[in-house]
Order: sequence, then structure tokens, then C-alpha cells
Amino acid sequence: MSLKSKGISYERELIHMFWKTGNWAAIRVAGSGNTQYPSVDIIAGNVLRKLAIECKSSKSSSIYIPKPDIEALQTFSKLFHAEPWIAVRFHKTPWHFISLENIETTEKNIAINKNNIKTKGLLFNELIDKF
Repeated sequence: MSLKSKGISYERELIHMFWKTGNWAAIRVAGSGNTQYPSVDIIAGNVLRKLAIECKSSKSSSIYIPKPDIEALQTFSKLFHAEPWIAVRFHKTPWHFISLENIETTEKNIAINKNNIKTKGLLFNELIDKF
């Protein structure tokens, strides 16, 4: 399975999680990142909230997200009036959701570390019950 196929599979897993709650809807944005316009991987929402989500997964202990991906997330979220979130899934761990205020920045990338994800991120149920 290619890296792209694995990423799509993880995104679909997350979409199913939203739908299974019974009060959230979610869609995957096919081709996100391959357009001239800012886009995100998943849009999810219910009556009260809209989320714009950039998804990343990795077998290693760190994930580096290029700053242009974060800028696209910020721009799209602002225009769509959605909350921007980064969804991260490390190998054999549950999804964690990180707000943009809780990310570490390097010169070229955003760094997310497996060791501190639990203190900076929310689990799925914590995210959907946040308000």
C-alpha cells in the first residue's frame, strides 16, 4: 500500500468516527493540497460547530508539517468560519487533535512529537465534547 493510500485510509477512518457519533457529519476533500486554493483534508460539523482538519499520520515519533499546509488550513478555516485542527495519528495510537495555538514551529515546518501529544492534544471524544 502506498503512502498516499495509507493517508486516505486514515482520513476515511476519521470520517467514519465522526459519522458514528450520530450527530456529526464529515467529508474528505479529495485532492486537498493539489489545488491553487487553500484546502483541508476533512470538513466536519454539526449544528453548533464546523471543523477544518488537516490530517497527518506516521510510524516515526515526530511529524513535520510544511508551513504552507498550516497557512492553507488557517486561510480556509477563516474563510469558512471553521475551527482549524490538526489531526495526528502515530502508529498504534488513537487520533489526537491539536489546535494551532499548541504547535511547535521550526524554521520551515511545524513539529508534532509523539511524546508530548497527550499534553498538547485532545482525543476524539474530547474534541467532539469540547463545547
